[in-house]
Amino acid sequence: MSITQENTLAQPVGITLERYIMRKQAEFPYATGELSQLLRDLALAGKIVHREVNRAGLSDITGGMGTQNVQGENQQKLDMEAHIRFVRALKNGRETCAILSEEEAEIIHTDNDSGNYVVAMDPLDGSSNIDVNVSIGTLFSIYRRVTPVGTKASEADFLQGGRQQVAAGYILYGSSTMFVYTTGHGVVGFTYEQSLGEFFLSHPNIQIPKQGKIFSCNEGYWFDYPESVRTFLMNCKRREYSGRYIGSLVADYHRNLFNGGIYMYPPTSKNPNGKLRLLYECYPLAMLIEQAGGQAVVSATEAVLDIVPTELHQRTPLFIGSPDMVQELVASGQAVLAAV
Repeated sequence: MSITQENTLAQPVGITLERYIMRKQAEFPYATGELSQLLRDLALAGKIVHREVNRAGLSDITGGMGTQNVQGENQQKLDMEAHIRFVRALKNGRETCAILSEEEAEIIHTDNDSGNYVVAMDPLDGSSNIDVNVSIGTLFSIYRRVTPVGTKASEADFLQGGRQQVAAGYILYGSSTMFVYTTGHGVVGFTYEQSLGEFFLSHPNIQIPKQGKIFSCNEGYWFDYPESVRTFLMNCKRREYSGRYIGSLVADYHRNLFNGGIYMYPPTSKNPNGKLRLLYECYPLAMLIEQAGGQAVVSATEAVLDIVPTELHQRTPLFIGSPDMVQELVASGQAVLAAV
């Protein structure tokens, strides 16, 4: 068989997430492999949730639980399914000493006090959309603990601030499942190949366009938005920008990351300090967007990653996306909103 025939018959399938992580680990002479294993644990849980999402209509895991989480939101069955899967994967991986989940009010200790990392996560964002087959996602944020190894993790390990994240990312369950993350050296994306059971590198250097033509927000709150936000949105409409809003944070963010645009969740009278959770929604997305060349702010003077957290389930407004669009909002004074 000639080389040409061999190349035609057996095209390379690409770099797996496992191999990519191992190669990147080799670039850091003092790496111990713990963070690499932690990322693999998250990817494993993501594969399991992918399976559950894709068979949701065939099994009894859609609909509500009849209970509420710490946020006062109705829990979906798939919320708890994802929560259990990710917590179990992180416990079994033995790299994490504690977990903060949207679904639990208190810190979850993993019974591994020698672990060097803590993880804050939203196991399944947008899960109310699963019943109508809309894209949903998982968000995660990783910190190196600040409490002594061998002791119980505390709130201090999670309240370090967004600039102290060592890695962050999301898993999108849509027409394809993607694992997107950063360790502070750019943003990479992997697409799940179900027949092989592997994530393959599909987007080696994700950069958000400097300018976009998409604005994403819930215009149902139009009359409750600050006047400055309505003015900005009117300018977008005059330019015939596209309004695109799914109501699933990861999906809305993912579209704008690739196509260019701005996602906004301003404060309202019902949620004067914003609705999105700082530690496991806004921090990871802000780290990703900055690494991809974009911006994330809560006001004209404060970036998301500069907020000093005081509560585990703290909320915040969010304006995130293409830098030129965010800067237009900031420069005109239209992002000077309620204090966080």
